[in-house]
Amino acid sequence: MSGSVARRTALVTGAAGGIGRAAAIEASGRGASVVITDIQAGPLAATAESITARGGTVLLAESLDLTDRDAVGAFADRVHAEHGSMDVVMNVAGTSTWGTVDRLTHEHWRKMVEVDLMGPISVIETFVPPMMRAGRGGHLVNVSSAAGLLGLPWHAAYSAAKFGLRGVSEVLRFDLEPHGIGVTLVCPGAVDTPLVGTVEIVGVDREHPAARKLTERFRKRAASPEKVAGLILDAVEDGTYLVFTSPETRFAFWLQRYCPPLYRAAMRRLNRELTAVGERAGAP
Repeated sequence: MSGSVARRTALVTGAAGGIGRAAAIEASGRGASVVITDIQAGPLAATAESITARGGTVLLAESLDLTDRDAVGAFADRVHAEHGSMDVVMNVAGTSTWGTVDRLTHEHWRKMVEVDLMGPISVIETFVPPMMRAGRGGHLVNVSSAAGLLGLPWHAAYSAAKFGLRGVSEVLRFDLEPHGIGVTLVCPGAVDTPLVGTVEIVGVDREHPAARKLTERFRKRAASPEKVAGLILDAVEDGTYLVFTSPETRFAFWLQRYCPPLYRAAMRRLNRELTAVGERAGAP
């Protein structure tokens, strides 16, 4: 889909905070009627209130665990019965856990895949086929990460899911084109969301001065959720596939493709820096 989202319907997951909340507000501000969901009921209700206070239309706001496939299916059935197929589907919800492979447990790996990959897949399989059958075209947004493009240190479990979502998007980009359905893959770098303060770094004391310094350095370079939301809605309306939210990620991706030796040097340097932080801030 390309063109205005005004008078269209849009589903946004992860709408209780961060990029999801900003994207729901931005879509509504551009004239879309929104269906919003998140596992956090209270903050989700606050997002709905914020949208309606601005004169926007919230068709449905409902708490939902995207790892529960039956619940996602039942939610989709209700949405379609009451409001028909969506015009825009935005997979924004996600979580993050970092750690070296010797510290990550199987549960960490499984959580990343279930929340950050299988959650979006459940949304895709329940909301995109009705969009195809409706024959009006539409747009699918999948929020991956810089960790879905690059070999960032300590991100193995997170990257397993985010690289997977990137692969799904790359295929659907062409599979859905004959149906007039566009796909946008968003690969945020640093974004100043609540996730910055809550991301689990296995084996690292987040309160240690070295870890706090790293977090503050991240925040200083981070884009706001509102800026990212604007880029996402611009991409939906312009029909853009790949969205970067920072020049650093764009440049690193360019290095990876066109100057592999410099890319490897950059990743090794970053790995050394984070390893040093981990050694100083190791959890007791």
